[in-house]
Amino acid sequence: MEFLVGFEINVPEGAAEAEVTDRQHAEASAAARLAAEGRLVRVWKRPLASGETEVLGLYRADTESQLEGWLGALPLHEWMNVTVTALEPHPNDPAAVRPSSGLPESDGSAQLPEPRLSLVYRLEATLGRPIDLGETFEGHRRIVPLTGGTFTGPELSGKLVPGASADWQRVLPDGSSIADLRYTLQTDEGTPLYVRARGVRHGSPEVLARLGRGENVDASEYTFRTSTQIGTAAAELDWLNKGVFISVGGRQPAGVIYDTYLVG
Repeated sequence: MEFLVGFEINVPEGAAEAEVTDRQHAEASAAARLAAEGRLVRVWKRPLASGETEVLGLYRADTESQLEGWLGALPLHEWMNVTVTALEPHPNDPAAVRPSSGLPESDGSAQLPEPRLSLVYRLEATLGRPIDLGETFEGHRRIVPLTGGTFTGPELSGKLVPGASADWQRVLPDGSSIADLRYTLQTDEGTPLYVRARGVRHGSPEVLARLGRGENVDASEYTFRTSTQIGTAAAELDWLNKGVFISVGGRQPAGVIYDTYLVG
């Protein structure tokens, strides 16, 4: 079942600023966790006549009581006025009408939700001098150290840990590269994150040659994508261990940028 949930947040007078900030951060982490588990589908803001805003969330739950249990565990729940509206399918819903995929028609029970992307963080990293191994039995190998940088996102921010981060690349004859990224992040709270990403960077020979010369090439001129895994021992970030992520990369003359998204 799907539910539209409205939230009006009323911070009590006299609440300490540090407590408000801590609860807001915890609320953002809880929302990201619910999204990773497929429970929170979308979130919007609706301006109110008073000048304040109401938050609207689209949730999926088996029952309304199950949803109430999730909402009751939110860090800001005691400061919220919550309204829940149960939704039912409509025959004219555009999302229910999909282009033909060539698959056999079903009774609707096999209809699957469309994936959605939510930004987790942007990492801007500096690069060290590559170590070119040359032609090995696995092909042309190159190791590119990630020497520093920072990452920022709606729920996570921090720095890249140098000495524990690099891209063990395989370079193809046409200049494309197969990425095997392993890097370590540390959140502002001091929590370490282990990231493993595998993917490919490819484009026209002219564009790849410009990248090879260290020129500043717009990321729209080539494709740089990875599938990404994030691991942590922190219980409050366990949703990272269970999430499916993709990253979009962009090479710069002295560094690289990765935007990492949660697939919901």
